[in-house]
Amino acid sequence: MRLPARIVLATGNAGKVAEIRALMAEFDVEVVPQTAFGIEPADETGTTFVENALKKARHALAATGIASLADDSGLAVDALGGRPGVRSARYAGPDADDEANIARLLAELDDVDERDAAFHCAICLVLPDAAEPVIATGEWRGTILRERRGSGGFGYDPVFYDPALGKSAAELEPEEKNAVSHRARALARLAASLRSPGP
Repeated sequence: MRLPARIVLATGNAGKVAEIRALMAEFDVEVVPQTAFGIEPADETGTTFVENALKKARHALAATGIASLADDSGLAVDALGGRPGVRSARYAGPDADDEANIARLLAELDDVDERDAAFHCAICLVLPDAAEPVIATGEWRGTILRERRGSGGFGYDPVFYDPALGKSAAELEPEEKNAVSHRARALARLAASLRSPGP
């Protein structure tokens, strides 16, 4: 599949923009956030990460007519039955920030010893002239710390610990995170699909 020279990224999250730009660098594509077009966020009413990613990508495509890429990602904690899940960005309320979301998560896990969790990511690419979207998913497993560590990243990164690396996601350099994260894994699968022979 041949990619266009420019793709709209259906997010206004600066952290996601930076990560996806870095991960898409091999394709020599200009990645432009939807905020540059004045596009308001899509309603994230889906019950899965794939549904929400698809809604966001199609919303950006409809507004611009330009190929659009969207990801929907979040944290699923085993002991919480998969919460916060698709509500990760709004876990502490519709206007919650990262700190409020982390505070609620840590409060809910205060007396919990089994703290296994995973970041999940679904990425969707929609093209103006393609009938079907390209969809890929990725997962990054770890555990939830009892207190914040590190100052990098965004979202739940300060409390998500990767045992294999011995660091929280917020303690990783961008290059380290981009080698192992859920978003990196989903984008790697998307890239493999884009490299495969096709129209």
